[in-house]
This record gives sequence, structure tokens and C-alpha cells, in this order.
Amino acid sequence: MKFYYTPGTISLAVHIALEMSAADYQAIAIDFSTQEQRSDEFLALNPLGRVPALVTEDGVLTEAPAILNYLAAEYPQAQFATAQDNFLKAKIDSFNSYMCSTVHVAHAHLWRGGGWGDSSSAKDAMAQKVPENMTDCFNLIENSWLQGPWVQGEKFSSSDLYLFVVSRWLSGDSVDLLQFENVNAHQQKMLQLPEVQALLKGLYA
Repeated sequence: MKFYYTPGTISLAVHIALEMSAADYQAIAIDFSTQEQRSDEFLALNPLGRVPALVTEDGVLTEAPAILNYLAAEYPQAQFATAQDNFLKAKIDSFNSYMCSTVHVAHAHLWRGGGWGDSSSAKDAMAQKVPENMTDCFNLIENSWLQGPWVQGEKFSSSDLYLFVVSRWLSGDSVDLLQFENVNAHQQKMLQLPEVQALLKGLYA
């Protein structure tokens, strides 16, 4: 497989999953600083023009939740893969959907406000709301989603990969992670995983 990623993005969650799966893959970095994600070559692969993207023998997969589900199904022995528990699978999808459709979007208003408004005043207003919106999102995660020790309770899952990556964005959003005791404890646990340590010391250093 070929895996397209960019440091600082949600692609790290999929990258950790690939390492946990012991999958045979090639990692290919996409340079956002040169707009490589908008190149004809990459758009032919992924018309969305973003990462992650995973090229499999059956075709190209995009969007982190979908790729995480694919890897969990293909590599059931992986640490993040779930047992045949349909309710747990639905809970994982519920959390991951919230992270990508609400929390990720709240974060993106700081950097990509031009996707929702053209005027400087509109983009400034969106950026100014990011700390408040991200704090609200993480208060909900802290008090309602994160069961402990992992997001879904005793069972490690792809939800933990998602939360780990997005919680690393908080400092850039002017939000103090330490105010969220459970989320901070979760991040510290994730940092102990060998797959996480290897990637943070290597491609994501």
C-alpha cells in the first residue's frame, strides 16, 4: 500500500494505525507549504486535495475514519481493532464522526477560515471563536465521551488515535490541555506507546 500523509494533520492517526497493524506500506509525505496537495498528480489520486490517502490493491481510500475502519477490518490482530461487537463499533464511529465533523472543523476555522468566508472581518471573527469552541468541545469530551482509561473504556480503539492527534492541536488553538485532566492523562498514556514514540521521533519530529 501507499500512504500519503502530512505532519501536523490527522494523518498521524492513520499512520499510528498502520504501524500497529504491521502493514506493508510506503509512506509518502505531501508538502502543504508548496501546495503539493493541489498538484495535478495528487488530485488525480485524491480529488479532495487533502490527506490522509491510502492506496490499496482495491483502490484509493480517503478520510481518516474510513481508513481507520478499513485497517481495523483488514488487520483484526492490531491493537486498535475491535472485536465483533456492533454496539462498540457504532460508539467508535460516533466518537470519530464527532471528532472529524465538529472538533476538526472548529480547529480549522483558525487556519482555513477562507473556506467559510471571504472578508477579513469574517475570517478574523471565526479565528477569534476557535479557543472558545475548542474548549467547549473538549469539555464535552472530558466529561461525557472519555470513559477511561481509554475513550471507550477498557478497550483501546481508533477513537484513542483520533483523540490523541486532535488534542495535540490545542496549544496552537490557545487552549491549555492541562485544564482537561482526563484528556491530558490520555495523551500521556498514548505517548508511551512504541508506535507513537517511533513516529514522533521520526517522520513527525
